[in-house]
Amino acid sequence: MQPDSIWGMISQCKLAIIRRCAVISATSKNWLRKIIAKGRIKPLKQNARATQKTDTMTRTVTVSDQNGTEALAAKLASVARAGDVILMHGTLGMGKSAFCRAFIRAVADNPHEEVPSPTFTLVQIYELDRVPVWHFDLYRLSDPEEVHELDIEDAFSDAVSLIEWPDRLEYLTPENRLDIHIDPGSNPDGRVFKLEPHGDDWDARINDLVVDPS
Repeated sequence: MQPDSIWGMISQCKLAIIRRCAVISATSKNWLRKIIAKGRIKPLKQNARATQKTDTMTRTVTVSDQNGTEALAAKLASVARAGDVILMHGTLGMGKSAFCRAFIRAVADNPHEEVPSPTFTLVQIYELDRVPVWHFDLYRLSDPEEVHELDIEDAFSDAVSLIEWPDRLEYLTPENRLDIHIDPGSNPDGRVFKLEPHGDDWDARINDLVVDPS
């Protein structure tokens, strides 16, 4: 076989691979568009997060200890319903998991409900009588589309979704959600919770929360 023929075959193979990758990429994008079109995932518009901060009511709740955190979580759990998405923001050690644990136990109406961390499993599912709760920890994800492997669309539709490290969602962040930012309080056990509602009727629901449940 002549060298020119060999190089010609190599070029054709490269072209075939490039075309195949393009088809796969287009298929993936079309699949994602279909999901978005069905309303199962509603990505934020560009710069929507910054705009919504000025248009929504941010409620600040200060607690002095762990009991206050658990009380706030229980009050929020009492108004939660299927389809709610609650995004937990905060650095390591701020108490995101503790808040989620108290929330789940309140929904279960069982203070002894076993609530393991989803750090390694990425998601823990609780099929509770009042409403299912899916507890996500997305810290280990490297690409937002990896959340599809966790069936997160089902959680968004049929359950309450508690999501730690929600920044990993990026453009897949739902428009209808409650953002909870946890900051240090005035003492080592104190915390400041900033609740930012987006869409639906979160405004009305968090407006009924006691300002300081500690």
